[in-house]
Amino acid sequence: MKSPIKGLRTCIYMVANLQEAKVWYTKAFETEAYFDEPFYVGFNIGGFELGLLPEEKPTTNKPETVRTYWGVENIHEVYDKLISLGATEDEKPNSVGGPLLVATVKDPWGNLVGLIYNPVFKIEE
Repeated sequence: MKSPIKGLRTCIYMVANLQEAKVWYTKAFETEAYFDEPFYVGFNIGGFELGLLPEEKPTTNKPETVRTYWGVENIHEVYDKLISLGATEDEKPNSVGGPLLVATVKDPWGNLVGLIYNPVFKIEE
């Protein structure tokens, strides 16, 4: 039986300064925003949405209850790039079994940004 849930579509990060975050994520993901309004900035990252929302009460002390991992080919290169852009280390690239590698950083607004190299997983349409 096919699930009625079609899969992840949008990952939203809350930020204190929407314009600064737009610039940071443009550099980090090497993609221009396709939607840019004072209330929301959206990026198309490989067919999935990365959204930025301004925080009403800015804080860098964010809960870590959900982890979203963005697929990458060279996890060490991307991890180092995010660090060079001002992200802070959370979890360095490491093996989680087989060929799978994961890592996490915190963006300048305290959001957890995950990276995953997973040559086994294929996206279903």
